[in-house]
Amino acid sequence: GSAHGIGVENLRGSGMIAGETSRAYDEIFTLSYVTGRSVGIGAYLVRLGQRVIQMKNGPMLLTGYSALNKLLGREVYTSQDQLGGPQIMFPNGVSHDVVDNDQEGVASILKWLSFVPKSVNTLPATRGCADPVSRDVEFRPSPTPYDPRLMLAGTKDQKGFFDENSFKEYLAGWGKSVVVGRGRLGGIPMGAIAVETRLVEQVVPADPADPNSREAILPQAGQVLFPDSSYKTAQAIRDFNKEGLPVMIFANWRGFSGGSRDMAGEILKFGAMIVDALREYEHPVYIYLPPHGELRGGSWVVVDPTINEEKMTMFADPDSRGGILEPAGITEVKFRVPDQLKVMHRIDPQLQLLDSELEMTDD
Repeated sequence: GSAHGIGVENLRGSGMIAGETSRAYDEIFTLSYVTGRSVGIGAYLVRLGQRVIQMKNGPMLLTGYSALNKLLGREVYTSQDQLGGPQIMFPNGVSHDVVDNDQEGVASILKWLSFVPKSVNTLPATRGCADPVSRDVEFRPSPTPYDPRLMLAGTKDQKGFFDENSFKEYLAGWGKSVVVGRGRLGGIPMGAIAVETRLVEQVVPADPADPNSREAILPQAGQVLFPDSSYKTAQAIRDFNKEGLPVMIFANWRGFSGGSRDMAGEILKFGAMIVDALREYEHPVYIYLPPHGELRGGSWVVVDPTINEEKMTMFADPDSRGGILEPAGITEVKFRVPDQLKVMHRIDPQLQLLDSELEMTDD
């Protein structure tokens, strides 16, 4: 530009800020609170810091809706919220938490800071707790689908795994087949990853710029890793590592979703990211198979303690199960139809009677 600092110098300055913000995520604890409109490089800086709390009136966007309307040649968008409001940024995993006002925002910041060590490379602050660490976990998972948050936080009548009223969930709108949060165990802050056992839905919004697009609701089965939940798991492990927290993974997966849509959705890439995150983890990692839980095939592989033997330990409840395949899958491979027919004719009285009648007919 004609005035110094308005042209590419401004862009270079933005690039410098972006580089420093990315470097800060690796070196210190970073947390952004979006209380107003965040546009262009401002939105990128928020994402580069990774941890984001968004107020409902604070959209994050790359280009304003007016400019997009001019580009498209018609009035398509009517507000900035359509591009980067909480209804967009919470379900896609950019925003970890959404608040209604600044008071809730500051409270959420303080809550998050309470889990973080005072300085880098120090242990997390231990807080005195009236909930004794030696008590039993009263909530017991059932063989039928249940809410895993109850196992972590407990109910009014039954105490959960973490200290009472200490668990806080993050990234609740994204990758709903996995539950991620932070809590305290005996006053010690920990990261937590649990598995949703119920059917959940992924909502893909319609694009206002495309008159033929429609909102899509994609069902996702419980105990299965999908592309979004795999990415969410890997991202949470990386965040916990940078925060200096030990992590408890309540492993209860039947495997990865390997259908055409999910293979095209880069599930191989995101599943491998879980291994990368655990290999780099510098703090204790506890893998626990909860009661009536199961860990099969590839989902076992990506959390196996041999990935990082110095830091990872695995435990299993007596009522949990693990293996390469589920019983139904093993039957398909090891007990094929000809073998099934032989056994049927050997042990079924009705078939034996029919076989004898056929033999008599042949004679």
